[in-house]
Amino acid sequence: MKKGFLVILFFALLGNTASVMAQIEPEDIAMATDQYQDSFYESLKQKGIENYDKAIVSLEKCIKLKPNDAVAYFELGKNYLALKQYRNAQDSFEKATQLDPKNKWFWSGIYDVSFETKNYPLAIETIQKIIVFDEEYKDDLITLYMITNQFDKALVAINEMNDKFGKSSDREIYKNQILSQGKYQNAEIGNLISEIKKNPKEESNYINLIFLYSKGEETEKALDVAKQLAKEIPTSEWAQVSLFKGYIDANQADKAIKAMNVILSSSKIDSKIKHRTLNEFLIYVNKNPQYAPDLEKAISYFDNDKEIDVAKEIGKFYHSKNQFENAIKYYEKELKSNSDTDRETNLLLLEAYTQAKQFEPLTKRAMYMIEVYPSQPQFYYYAGLGNNQMKQFKNAKTVLEMGLDYVVDDVKLEANFNIQLGEAYNGLGDAKKKEEYFLKANEVLKKKK
Repeated sequence: MKKGFLVILFFALLGNTASVMAQIEPEDIAMATDQYQDSFYESLKQKGIENYDKAIVSLEKCIKLKPNDAVAYFELGKNYLALKQYRNAQDSFEKATQLDPKNKWFWSGIYDVSFETKNYPLAIETIQKIIVFDEEYKDDLITLYMITNQFDKALVAINEMNDKFGKSSDREIYKNQILSQGKYQNAEIGNLISEIKKNPKEESNYINLIFLYSKGEETEKALDVAKQLAKEIPTSEWAQVSLFKGYIDANQADKAIKAMNVILSSSKIDSKIKHRTLNEFLIYVNKNPQYAPDLEKAISYFDNDKEIDVAKEIGKFYHSKNQFENAIKYYEKELKSNSDTDRETNLLLLEAYTQAKQFEPLTKRAMYMIEVYPSQPQFYYYAGLGNNQMKQFKNAKTVLEMGLDYVVDDVKLEANFNIQLGEAYNGLGDAKKKEEYFLKANEVLKKKK
């Protein structure tokens, strides 16, 4: 809050009363002036050492000598305010404004009282009068709007102040608080579009608009803004978002990779945009596998990303394309970088091992996961399958029989257990048990139908 210190103005007031004093004897004028000055200086002295009561007594003498002295009333108000005698303080400040309504400091006295007493409607009314004299007081008005939850008015005032005086840290904090409530974002989007038209070389407006579009899941609009930014300010980090897309479409791999690395290493660019950039490059690498090393480097930028497990998502991408060797590489990377006991990632990895016919790592990983999740039947199944494929039929039989007890309401998994047990007994030379388990598998599948 702005606080004003009033330069002593009583000399000017003497000039205003010259015509009245001309009718009085010179000796009387000198005496009255001396008494006023002595009392006024005494009040300042007492206020300076926090003897506010004594200061008030001296100021009352001043007012008795000059009943229409606005400065004395203003000083009187400040002393009452220091004593927290708010009613007296306000009356004194109001008297000062009545005598001199064009002095902003007198109005600021009323504002100080209203703010301290939390009379915010009066504070807003008063600060609006002060703004007429000094527009920078609109920052105080913004604070009052925030306190009283008048966010729409605050947002308008913030944009006006930013436009006229430049941005301030306090205003940016307020603005972010307002925009965290979605209903105000459309108004801000309109404001930013207008600001970009007025000043196309101001990067921050593009970035804020991209952020709002990204937050609202309007990624295409965000990319359009990035494209506009690239045209106006090609050196901007955000401009690389648009340039990357253009380079990819034009099959200019080296330029695209360079732009991508700027995007992924930037602390300014939104994570959603980074993920989209990586995904586009992943699709490109799928068609152009010679750039796989660049994909590896790109993924490293996300090692500390808490929102998305990037390596796992890339593994899923290759999994869906039946490129199981690549899927395995990224699942293993994910488990190495984060928790190696993540259930979903391990199940995906075991399925990829199976499809890639990598039965030794399949069996080893499945047995490890049985120790971690001893009641999860899927891990027993993969351990049994792996042992069967490596002709370790006794081990397969043991682990499959243990795991079958944990299968509940999963017909497909139960049937698969019986098939693998049949294979285990077949490997052990027990044809009767083999047929028994194969028949059980068929019966279970019939139940499913």
